[in-house]
Amino acid sequence: MRIKKKILIMGLSGSGKTTLGKELAPHLNATILNADQIRKKYNNFDFSFSGRLKQANTMRELADLEIKNGNNVIADFICPKPEFRKIFNANYIIWVNTITKSKYEDTNKFFENPSKEEYDFLIKKKDAKFFVNLILKDLNTTK
Repeated sequence: MRIKKKILIMGLSGSGKTTLGKELAPHLNATILNADQIRKKYNNFDFSFSGRLKQANTMRELADLEIKNGNNVIADFICPKPEFRKIFNANYIIWVNTITKSKYEDTNKFFENPSKEEYDFLIKKKDAKFFVNLILKDLNTTK
């Protein structure tokens, strides 16, 4: 049995996470969990530490449910702190590092760049179509 993929696409708001997720999902037959849509659905617009922690837990729970149901899942959300990335517990992390600042100053202050050990694939320019094949190749060579 193949292990289902639980992929986190993380980075600042406006970096291209959602665009990448939409390009990648059909190749993996994956469900997409978009943080903005999840916040709207659960009426969680609290951007304090505890609100962001709640969002990370919600994203994990929804992703784990998709995995339990036999689906690959791609979650695209900022995931600004190392502890939130641990909570989400992806088996593959893509850091979309295409911008140095988002339009949200509070998020810019809150966001901590991941260490090299925290991500599997780094994207430094906006070109989702180009990176999809590289990511798919990398996914096929990683366990």
